[in-house]
Amino acid sequence: MSPPGFRRSFQRMRMFTLSLLALLAACRPAGGPAPGPSGPSGRANPTTYPALPPQYTIAEGQSQITPAFADTTLWVREHLWVETEFDSDFDGKPDRVHVDVTRPGATTSGLQVPVVYETSPYFAGTLGNDDVFWPVKQELGDDPPPRNLGKGVPFNPNRTRISASQVRTWVPRGFAVVHSESPGTGLSQGCVTIGGMNESLAPKAVVDWLNGRAKGYTTVDGQEQVVATWSTGKVGMIGTSFNGTLPVAVATTGVAGLEAIIPVSPNNSYYRYYRSNGLVRAPGGYQGEDVDVLYDYVQSGNPATRAICNERVRDAVLRKGIDRRTGDLSDFWINRDYLSQAKGIRAAMLTAHGFNDWNVMPSHTVLMAEAVRANHVPVQMYFHQGGHGGEPPMAMMNRWFTRYLLGVQNGVEKDPRAFVVREGANRQTPTPYDDYPNPAAAPVMLYPGNGGRAVGVLAFTALGGQGRETITDDVDKSGAVLAAAASSPNRLMFATPTLTQPVHISGTARVTLRLSSSKPAANLSVWLVELPWPAPPGGANAGAAANNGNAGIITRGWADPQNAKSLRVSEPLKPGEFVTVSFDLEPDDQIVPAGKRIGLMIMSSDRDFTLWPSPGTVLTLDLDGSALSLPIVGGLPALQRAIQ
Repeated sequence: MSPPGFRRSFQRMRMFTLSLLALLAACRPAGGPAPGPSGPSGRANPTTYPALPPQYTIAEGQSQITPAFADTTLWVREHLWVETEFDSDFDGKPDRVHVDVTRPGATTSGLQVPVVYETSPYFAGTLGNDDVFWPVKQELGDDPPPRNLGKGVPFNPNRTRISASQVRTWVPRGFAVVHSESPGTGLSQGCVTIGGMNESLAPKAVVDWLNGRAKGYTTVDGQEQVVATWSTGKVGMIGTSFNGTLPVAVATTGVAGLEAIIPVSPNNSYYRYYRSNGLVRAPGGYQGEDVDVLYDYVQSGNPATRAICNERVRDAVLRKGIDRRTGDLSDFWINRDYLSQAKGIRAAMLTAHGFNDWNVMPSHTVLMAEAVRANHVPVQMYFHQGGHGGEPPMAMMNRWFTRYLLGVQNGVEKDPRAFVVREGANRQTPTPYDDYPNPAAAPVMLYPGNGGRAVGVLAFTALGGQGRETITDDVDKSGAVLAAAASSPNRLMFATPTLTQPVHISGTARVTLRLSSSKPAANLSVWLVELPWPAPPGGANAGAAANNGNAGIITRGWADPQNAKSLRVSEPLKPGEFVTVSFDLEPDDQIVPAGKRIGLMIMSSDRDFTLWPSPGTVLTLDLDGSALSLPIVGGLPALQRAIQ
């Protein structure tokens, strides 16, 4: 998905800044929204600015649009190729990546400026309507049916501009904007690898070039060099989705000069993106996608190298490594997990994610933020209640880059660690909190009681003697239909009493389920929902809706019971033999309103995410061996008060 643009009017940005400062100054109870730093402008006092060139204007801790930078007729535009340290297309020569630059006209008179940099495999286009996805109708544990292989994106050798993204946002504020195309895409040499090391090292080479440590050339195969004499060497990276993944990938290399990153909805682990706790599970909206499918989707580079890339990368590495039969964790996946490489990250990170992003799920950002903070690196998180994409407000991003690229001591590192857009609020006015999860949240244990074919209870204490209840798998029934059903043999539902007060969930819920399966393999899917399940717009029957968007969903999670003991090794299930499966649901921060019940729904296959085996597998749940841990702001007393 191409990232949304960053263009905002100056007036809108200023209005947000003032509203944000008002929020930061607000008092709050312990564990609630955080106060901002002292000072009328929201900056720590005293504020000092470096001796910036006179072309810059700093206000509210942000670089402003100025006439010296905003005159588009003076902007310098150029494109070049930067030489990397790898040879991923097997021709015996270092690959070169295609780069374009847009910089203020003042750089022709000796002014040096920092860089806002976006890299992507999408800039040269993506595969059209070719049906290259894996068929998902298959029995669990069987070899997958074959899929159609893609032929790649039509090649355009005459492109001199890569993208216009970021340009009109940052160049008028005194930054150069740089783009590059990932290896094997557009006019960049190399092979697409989808998480391979060349995807980290290619933009690292661009950062090195901006710091005088790598060579740039005017042509893809010539020797006439281009030197970035106009660059201060300070680089900030930004992007959404795949374009947000790559700043994290580059940051793991620890490259000098990469001072700050703003990854939006980044995929920080390809295993977590395409698998879940040992289960083959698609990203939302892309059933049947996998690493090799994404390879076909973005391959847009020179056709002369596509055959060798297909043979040595797609077929020999990707298709061999993904293992759609078991879904087990392997070295193939670990090598494509930026979380395991996070110790190298030194760039200050402002990251953003939607709590209802079922494509790249919010655990990607939450886990990476925890890992980067362990490096003693500044991290700030922005969350909203929507889906995929959605960058922080312009004022937040501007303060971040102004601080770390221009060196302005605007106090951003002392701002609250987390901002959450509350339900129904404008995304430009998030609520600040001391941290995420909310520091006042504590886990509350809830235990299921019998009657789950209709709606059983969720109790504060283990009831004992609740027995066992069964689920008959039927992938033809969507999760939304099952959540809306008054009763069903195809799911179990357990819920709290109706809330008399709002309940604030903040953090990561976890389930422990003791179960057995009638077959050696089974899908296991868990939804945390609000009841009664909302009817779709227009007043139609809720049960008739295949999917009612995100309405009614608090969070979800999936697991393979065969991996109850180890993600690396599947153990076939034996009929009648129980295993205990414990796993996290996706992180959330949501206020469940009074009048609702919090429901735990357990089913087998999830039509929108899992493989589609034939109906009929029976899961038996031991209620006395099962529980839900729910992170509640205020802990157990808060939830008890809300249901009295």
